[in-house]
Amino acid sequence: MRKSTARLIFGITVLVFAVAFLFPLVLVVGKGFLTPDGTLTLEYLIGVFRNPIYVEGLFNSLRLALGTTFLATLLSLPLAWLSNRYDFAGKKWVNALVLVPMILPPFVGAIGFQQILGQYGALNSLLGTDIDWLGQGRWFGVILLQSLALYPIMYLNVAASLANIDHAMDEAAENMGATGWAKFRRISLPLMTPGMFAGGTIVFIWSFTELGTPLIMNYTRCASVQVYDALKEIGGNPFPFALVFVMLAVSVILYAVSKFLFGGKAYAMQGKAATTFTTERMSGWRGFLTLLPFLVVIGMALLPHLGVILTSFTAPGGWYQSVLPQSVTTGNYAEALGHEMTVSSIRNSLTFSTLAVLFNLVFGIAIAFVVVRSTIRGRAILDGLAMLPLAVPGLVMASGYLAFSSMLSNTAWVKSSDTLHSLFDVKTNPTLFLVMAYGIRRLPYMVRSAVAGLQQTSAGLEEAAANLGAKPMVSLKRVTLPLITANLIAGALLAFSFSMLEVSDSLMLAQRQDFYPITKTIYELFQLIGTGKYLASALGVWAMMFLAVTIVGSSLLLGKKMGALFRV
Repeated sequence: MRKSTARLIFGITVLVFAVAFLFPLVLVVGKGFLTPDGTLTLEYLIGVFRNPIYVEGLFNSLRLALGTTFLATLLSLPLAWLSNRYDFAGKKWVNALVLVPMILPPFVGAIGFQQILGQYGALNSLLGTDIDWLGQGRWFGVILLQSLALYPIMYLNVAASLANIDHAMDEAAENMGATGWAKFRRISLPLMTPGMFAGGTIVFIWSFTELGTPLIMNYTRCASVQVYDALKEIGGNPFPFALVFVMLAVSVILYAVSKFLFGGKAYAMQGKAATTFTTERMSGWRGFLTLLPFLVVIGMALLPHLGVILTSFTAPGGWYQSVLPQSVTTGNYAEALGHEMTVSSIRNSLTFSTLAVLFNLVFGIAIAFVVVRSTIRGRAILDGLAMLPLAVPGLVMASGYLAFSSMLSNTAWVKSSDTLHSLFDVKTNPTLFLVMAYGIRRLPYMVRSAVAGLQQTSAGLEEAAANLGAKPMVSLKRVTLPLITANLIAGALLAFSFSMLEVSDSLMLAQRQDFYPITKTIYELFQLIGTGKYLASALGVWAMMFLAVTIVGSSLLLGKKMGALFRV
């Protein structure tokens, strides 16, 4: 790639990031530190820590994030180690099923989770007890649900780290007398720490600012719900923006520490193990014992899915204090898909997500070319900038776009034009800001996919095309893009599916029913008295089926490299 072209792409990309990513974040910070007359103040930030309600919310959010990260690690670490070390009957199938929890947004799974583990749910009916399995205040229920949904991210990172450990080190340790736990603690665990920390960072940030799950579980005493309640109607209260800044600071600091300590050591940056490793074949009862942990974890992780599916087929009031629904119907699907909000929400989500993916494709490919094919200074900065949205939660971005919209819609030149007012006022039409939010937040998936494809494709092919007279755009179209098509499709599928089922941005930015995305519609249906959870479950099953196809497709295209999409 010519340096002039690379510099042009670098400049355009930085400009787009400045407008669509950095500026909204600056506005969030500004609203939390500036008085109405523009004077810098720490009053609002200090006020957050003086307000016992906000302090409790932050503390509870930290507890949720730490608990989720710990439990997700506890679930994924043994599975990744067993999969790396042993070969057993059913291994291929359970390795695929491990990813299944990713096909259901946690906030949708919360509906089925409560139906099974609630005080009057299926498990208590089966056992004849009235135990509150979700925990007092639903704190443990939120942790359990988020852990079962997010542990695949940790599993992908740890499994990839283990796969790249040179097993000559294990053999050397055995020759020196180290076996079993000592060998794992002294050799394997330190070497896979970068992967664990990379996955743990994503899980922590995700769960620290998760909005949908606490909302559905009615766990309102956490920072994300407090911000949502304060900002869903745009107002002049600066304290929620100061609280958003605290959440942003925690997320970015953790991301930066992870990148600094382990970014250069991450498994995706290492070569393959120098020594060929042969897995030990486990058969008979030993094979079953090896398979059993996978079955237990997968079975637990599928409980929310099972609950949502059963609830979607239950007649209103037909599943109460019983193991299974007592009254079954398909009417929920007909009513949910026929509801006035549903058809328009599916159309809206398809539109928003398609536009976001087009944005991802253009900028993802451009950034990947600069990072992999150019030699300009600053390309590493561009790569880091492209991955930074992983550190900024949807709740924070949505708050930034609300502030951005408020600023634009109150300017004289926007007020003077109905068209501009409709474009920039999120209350009137959130399309622009939802597409920006979806596109920016899912860009890392496309960049990582494109980078992986270019790294696997020899630059010599492009040089050969140039020697034969092909112009750069012709070479790109005829040589490079066909060779990385699988990677681009995988990245696009993930970006599209996660945009379709984005929660935080959708709940906060979509304020008019005409522009509700599908996740906002699920949440609104859930709140309907009587039939709400049944209609929401029916729509959630549709979303689950859709995401299952895209996750499986991406997994088949990327294989073990899929873990690179979920790392710092």
